[in-house]
Amino acid sequence: MEAVFSDGFEPEFQVAPMADLLFVLLVFFMSITTTEVLRVDKEIRLPVAPHATDAKEKASQIVLNVSWQATARTGTIKIDEIPYQNPGQIAPALQNRIKANPMTRVLIRADRNVEYGFIAEIMRVCAQNNIGNVTFSVMTKEDNPGETSVAINTKGGR
Repeated sequence: MEAVFSDGFEPEFQVAPMADLLFVLLVFFMSITTTEVLRVDKEIRLPVAPHATDAKEKASQIVLNVSWQATARTGTIKIDEIPYQNPGQIAPALQNRIKANPMTRVLIRADRNVEYGFIAEIMRVCAQNNIGNVTFSVMTKEDNPGETSVAINTKGGR
């Protein structure tokens, strides 16, 4: 059944506006995906926690990629591809982000070989900067490339 108006005009489907809308959606999703991919360091081998649960809230977050050099017994923390050698050095970066959005959480993506003391120092810096929402990224299976974030509260010790 065709719609015909009283003046004999038949409506047409306009392809150009649809193509414009499709292009805008494509650019939007590509920019979102690129931002998330840049935060993940593929060199980090996450620890396995088979009974981990996914963190429900998807808040604004600061991703800390923590790698470990076993021979030198030193760690490196990367925030937005900027390396820091000492956990105390990340405080200004954390403060700037928290000042912009107080509900921001910290996601620690630490290599499975990182020593506990180094992670404890990172958590201490988070607590000193009043960041109580800290999560750890882990793998639920050894062969599964998918990650799960487990929520850990750092304010309890202050």
